[in-house]
Amino acid sequence: MKFEVRSPLYDQESILIPSEVENLSKPFNGTVCSRKGDEYKIKNNIVDLLPKEQEYTLAQSTNQWSITASVYEDLWRVRSLSLLTGEQFPIEKEKELLNQWVNPQPGKAYLDVGCSTAMYARALKKAEPESRLVAIDFAEAMLEEARLKAEANQTDILLLRADAREMPFFARTFDGIAMGGTLNELGDELKVLFECKRVLKDDGVMFMMHLIKSETWYGWLFQNSAEWSGLKFWTVEESNELFERSGFKVEDQFTKGIVCFTKLKPV
Repeated sequence: MKFEVRSPLYDQESILIPSEVENLSKPFNGTVCSRKGDEYKIKNNIVDLLPKEQEYTLAQSTNQWSITASVYEDLWRVRSLSLLTGEQFPIEKEKELLNQWVNPQPGKAYLDVGCSTAMYARALKKAEPESRLVAIDFAEAMLEEARLKAEANQTDILLLRADAREMPFFARTFDGIAMGGTLNELGDELKVLFECKRVLKDDGVMFMMHLIKSETWYGWLFQNSAEWSGLKFWTVEESNELFERSGFKVEDQFTKGIVCFTKLKPV
């Protein structure tokens, strides 16, 4: 079944993405367009819905490097929570929490925002093969790596290059949203959270993982030095205020070291 997205240039116009694009075992190339004629390329099953290049912080720019994408998940992401929490925290435990809180259902649609290599999208699709998973990121290199990993795992997902500040979706499209670590890298975090609220159904759920301010002096020094690259850190209280301001309520939450997991519901 085709997937309907919103034109990045014309809010009221729709674009239909062929279902074949999600079948990552078969290369798909071409274009899609709205009735207004704005056209977008599909290259190796990745739909490019960025109408123009954006300005990026240093932290965001590194995500566009091929070398970063190639090592991100296998060398960093699978070990990151153990390193950041200071205790054993295997990646499977994170995926278990993701699936528990999002609880993917057959026939429903879920979104991985700032997906990087689409680890969350692949985990949700594996948990419920009959669900539809859409993953967006601005970094082409990350999406290319996501396609390779999804193809290797025989996991069909829809990969879109898009701006999370102006998502190419109509209101209340998704039954669930997942975001892992992206919040700290955003320049307009409130705008992205408002967009998540807009495209999430009223009874939907959002899974959030992000880093909070360290309580140790050495952690504070590291985070303070990292902020020049565009990274941001908040306390749990400050994070929850961001969520509330953007139209969410905290339904569940816990922290491990500087890692915070939050289950959000729209108000």
